[in-house]
Amino acid sequence: MQQTSNLESLTKGIPLSPLPEHPGIDTSVPHAPGRPQILTSDEKKVAIKNALRYFPSELHNVLAPEFVKELNTYGHIYMYRFRPTHYEMKAYPINCYPAKTHQAAAIMLMIMNNLDKEVAQFPHELVTYGGNGSVFQNWAQYHLVMKYLSEMTEEQTLAMYSGHPMGLFPSTVNSPRVVVTNGMVIPNYSSRMDYERMYAQGVSQYGQMTAGSYCYIGPQGIVHGTTITLLNAGRKYLNTEELKGKVFVSSGLGGMSGAQPKAAVITGAIGIIAEVNEAAVKKRHAQKWVDEVYSDLDQLLARVKVCVENKETISIAYHGNVVTLWEKLAESDVHVDLGSDQTSLHNPYNGGYYPVQVSFEESNRLMVEEPAKFKQLVQETLKRHTDAINKLAKRGMKFWDYGNSFLLEASRAGAEITKPGAQATEFLYPSYVQDIMGDIFSLGFGPFRWVCTSGSAQDLETTDTIAKEIIEKLRVTDIPKNVEQQYDDNHLWITQAGAHRLVVGSQARILYSDCIGRVELAVAFNQAVASGKISAPVVISRDHHDVSGTDAPWRETSNIKDGSHFCADMAVQNFVGDSFRGATWISLHNGGGTGWGEAINGGFGMVLDGKETTEEKAKMMLGWDVNNGIARRSWSYNDNAEATIKRAMSINPLLKVTVPNHTDDQLLNSLNL
Repeated sequence: MQQTSNLESLTKGIPLSPLPEHPGIDTSVPHAPGRPQILTSDEKKVAIKNALRYFPSELHNVLAPEFVKELNTYGHIYMYRFRPTHYEMKAYPINCYPAKTHQAAAIMLMIMNNLDKEVAQFPHELVTYGGNGSVFQNWAQYHLVMKYLSEMTEEQTLAMYSGHPMGLFPSTVNSPRVVVTNGMVIPNYSSRMDYERMYAQGVSQYGQMTAGSYCYIGPQGIVHGTTITLLNAGRKYLNTEELKGKVFVSSGLGGMSGAQPKAAVITGAIGIIAEVNEAAVKKRHAQKWVDEVYSDLDQLLARVKVCVENKETISIAYHGNVVTLWEKLAESDVHVDLGSDQTSLHNPYNGGYYPVQVSFEESNRLMVEEPAKFKQLVQETLKRHTDAINKLAKRGMKFWDYGNSFLLEASRAGAEITKPGAQATEFLYPSYVQDIMGDIFSLGFGPFRWVCTSGSAQDLETTDTIAKEIIEKLRVTDIPKNVEQQYDDNHLWITQAGAHRLVVGSQARILYSDCIGRVELAVAFNQAVASGKISAPVVISRDHHDVSGTDAPWRETSNIKDGSHFCADMAVQNFVGDSFRGATWISLHNGGGTGWGEAINGGFGMVLDGKETTEEKAKMMLGWDVNNGIARRSWSYNDNAEATIKRAMSINPLLKVTVPNHTDDQLLNSLNL
């Protein structure tokens, strides 16, 4: 009870009287590496001034030296003094939050879940995943947002500018309660160095995807996506539905990449995942997402040979640099079937990728104190990384880029990664969206999610049962074979999800679903809330990495073939369209998983509270949220999308979409161009 009563402090805003004691740096949680020191003296003054504007002037003499120290030590002002310590940061049941509306309380819950130390990568730096995916820029912003949400009525909307709450503005009951934008900068000022400068000055932030839009549910989200990817990689590359005895090698055990060993086990494969950060290895092993840990490569390879011979299903972590692992595999007689990479290469020079030549600790020093040398070491490592992969690929391994900018950064480093005689952006290996997920997105399937705000495991189990029954109903209807296959994969997932202990933080679930399935799920959940079958509202959302959420030429739209893969109309239209069709909150970000300046992505959250009006909003909003992307993909000549949008139009006569007329290739080839 003491914990929840302490949540009343969320109504107070920034604690000022008395000024809280500095809690110190808590060494029990991982911390973000220092950021590069790039600001001039005048720019530092602006950064300090920007931080102090959250506080009354009589406190400036106390806080200014503290903020200078943070800026000079960490490259950013996090305002550690104001990190709350009198309650545990986690998702509490919705009725514990001091708010005037269920919608505001649900958003408070989602924010605190994003910052839970069991969920967030660097919780005290307000980073949820990806090395720099921020919920807020500093703790003052957190306190202000919670205060605004506690006061919010259904006739107000909170405007969020890159972590900063601009304020509550009058709106209507049908308006979004929160509108979030992150990193929205003028295109000519969207370089990596521009980001570093703006973040250091406290004027913009990198929200990743579901970090800055308060919808992260821990690595469960990408467990399902990785499971789907591995299953379809087996079908496409190995011509098999069975991955037992097949070796999958990758890297990363962080907030997103930590899903890989669990997904490997779910698919029956032998998963070997490298990770340089010992804390991340221990965390995944303690969670039982990793079965065995090795730091000796000879022992590891001997174990892998036994696993292959016995067709064991197992996840193995290698505590060390992935390049060391790849080079050892290239010299060995172990056959690797599938390979990828999930290091945070959208953030290569600030902790997203570690060079093989120096230790983890030395890397953290170099990236701050000698950034030019660190960059050189990273690029040399990327060349070695690529060379080892190329050797194994020639022996039959199938490798793909996992949308983390591996191919892009390897090419920038001068690695042998481009196709001979091709353009600089045509690589030896595909993006997994190009080869695998793009076709699934074009069928309308993507990472739909929900959170039971009661915090009840029983409520989550009820939603799992509802989802299972809906899939079973839909997959016996008259549907295309490729759609049926996706339903089969998702039926397998939802029937095993509880047993695989995927919940980290809030009682949440992910399920890849198409438009029809998402609408059916939302309606069923809303009705279950109304009847009391589910004891409290359910929040629905999705990853931005979805059918229509993101425009990213190296990932989500890498299979767009009409030249529009660099255009961002889809994501912006998605964000705007969700806003007036019923979303509780919406978000638009620069960046996502492929890096600042490399993507635009939009997301939403919606509270299902059992009202009839909510059911109608869910039908309207979800129909748009999916079909917007299907229409765009159809217009770019994707056969799956064209068939899917025609099917959608036959179901809803109000939907009328422009479909392309196809050109004969022989005609094009005959033209004198």
